Amino acid sequence: MSSPFDLSPSSARDLVAPPSREIDVNVCVCTFRRPSLEQSLRSIAAQLGAPSFDITVADNDDAPTAEGLVRRVGAELGISIHYVHAPARNISIARNACLAAGSAGFVAFLDDDETADAGWLAALWATLSEAQADVVFGPVRAAYPQDAPAWATQADLHSVQPVVRSDGKIATGYTCNVMMRRKTIGALQFDPQFGRSGGEDTWFFHQLFSHGATLAFSPNAWVSEPTSASRLRLGWLLQRSFRAGQSHGHILSTRGGGRLSQIVSAASKAAYCGVDAALGVAAPTRWRKALVRGALHAGVIARLVGIRDLQLY
Repeated sequence: MSSPFDLSPSSARDLVAPPSREIDVNVCVCTFRRPSLEQSLRSIAAQLGAPSFDITVADNDDAPTAEGLVRRVGAELGISIHYVHAPARNISIARNACLAAGSAGFVAFLDDDETADAGWLAALWATLSEAQADVVFGPVRAAYPQDAPAWATQADLHSVQPVVRSDGKIATGYTCNVMMRRKTIGALQFDPQFGRSGGEDTWFFHQLFSHGATLAFSPNAWVSEPTSASRLRLGWLLQRSFRAGQSHGHILSTRGGGRLSQIVSAASKAAYCGVDAALGVAAPTRWRKALVRGALHAGVIARLVGIRDLQLY
């Protein structure tokens, strides 16, 4: 089957000669016009007690705009960086390019605006082994600017951890902080239909879980992500939550069962959140959190009734 991205010698190249030792983990970063990529790469290079690893950067821009930065950082740090130009402005294509570019037994992903704590990779590796898991997620710590609204820092809606179900299992997750066994991934790829809307990772990990993969959480595998002023707006949070709800609605729609009952359930949860927001109107954090949660359930309804997914990217 032909690849949706070009991995010819002109587009995929090692910018530092690869080491002779066997690599345990391919650490992958997808990027699109973010200078913060440099800090991300430097934080990966500074890992302590980690398994052997190399780095793949998949550039999702139309032109190979990140290559110069990657070349410079790789040369300065003396680390192996595999650069792949994966154009199309579709994050699924970039993620699939990362999967295709490596051959190590394990794959990790980090976002291009995140920095990893020094023990990040070692913590993921240890949890994956101890839990005998196929996929391990770490927490994402939101870094807020000093002038961030008080409600935003108190609600902390930008930090990320996987959702643990009532049965103690994790049924889906995210690519902003994860390590996976390559043999578990197999031929599975990120779906390009979600590459501009978001939710491609939610669907990817749900498919792994549905086929028997064990998903776990590593509480000490920290990464940090700065929160820009544009993302501190309630409108942005509502939109992101609505889109996440559409992803969840897509999962529900594949499970079978009564569509009407799913819609009624989501509607009742959205109504509850609306009431909670009204009752908490005097508490700036409470009513905003309730509205954001309500937007999630509204997104579920939208997906179940066939409303087109939001295009966030």
